[in-house]
Amino acid sequence: MKPYAIQSIRVLHELLELPKPKHPLISVIDYSKIKCFDDQKLESVTYGFYCISLKKNFNGRMRYGQQHYDYDDGIMSFFAPNQVVITEIRDDWELEGLWLVIHADFIQGFSLGKEIGQFGFFSYAVNEALHLSEEEEQMITVLMNDIAKESEKTTDTFSHDILIKQVELLLSYCNRFYHRQFLTRKQAGNKLLTSFEQLLDEYFNHDGAQAQRLPSVAQLANKLHLSSNYLSDMLRSTTGHSAQQHIQLKLISKAKTLLSSTDLSISEIAYKLGFDYPQSFSKLFKNKTHITPRQFRARFN
Repeated sequence: MKPYAIQSIRVLHELLELPKPKHPLISVIDYSKIKCFDDQKLESVTYGFYCISLKKNFNGRMRYGQQHYDYDDGIMSFFAPNQVVITEIRDDWELEGLWLVIHADFIQGFSLGKEIGQFGFFSYAVNEALHLSEEEEQMITVLMNDIAKESEKTTDTFSHDILIKQVELLLSYCNRFYHRQFLTRKQAGNKLLTSFEQLLDEYFNHDGAQAQRLPSVAQLANKLHLSSNYLSDMLRSTTGHSAQQHIQLKLISKAKTLLSSTDLSISEIAYKLGFDYPQSFSKLFKNKTHITPRQFRARFN
């Protein structure tokens, strides 16, 4: 079924049978005021705006990708425009919490318009949601209510700037809380690192690796049932390196072994490691080691 596209905040309010938004480009929706509905067309949707959601006591499930996830108390989810979100449609929903929606036009021309892409959690999957402590939940609720109050006021010269700063503050706290979540899940991070390293070893130690292309972060994340951004952020919090950097470090390590212990030509090594062109391999090797593959090999002759 093709996702139902909700392109404007005004249309979202109409579908949820809520009053017209006070501001056309930003709104905070109180989940408890949403009337129950079971319109099947809303089971799979895309939103033409950013969604920041704090849900509590949600008696329902959502699906992102191929899996369903149950919601429990005090968790946040984030979606960038045009991501497909699939929700179990029921007529007995019990919803609590707040839902901040922001159209990209609202932040255009501000630094936030460029910086919002740096918040990787907008591309996390539902199962990678932010789980809040009671104190964190209260803080987020206060911030979202402040945004709601400001967005419903009569617009003046300062309104837009104030709302932008409030949203920036909210996102900064969410970023802090996600970092806290990574740190408190250090054991999970170490386990993930082990699994990730095993996948890389399987690729680079495979006799037919030359018939494969270099593994992408997306491919490896999919095998670990994670989103690419979450995988990179989790690894970065554990080791200081992103998933892409881990792939490159493993590749360079394997290349050094082949250069120092085999008679394979540099072109053969490049193909064996999954490169289409030897020049690409040589460029990456020099970028990471500051010498060419030929210069590295010369050390062992």
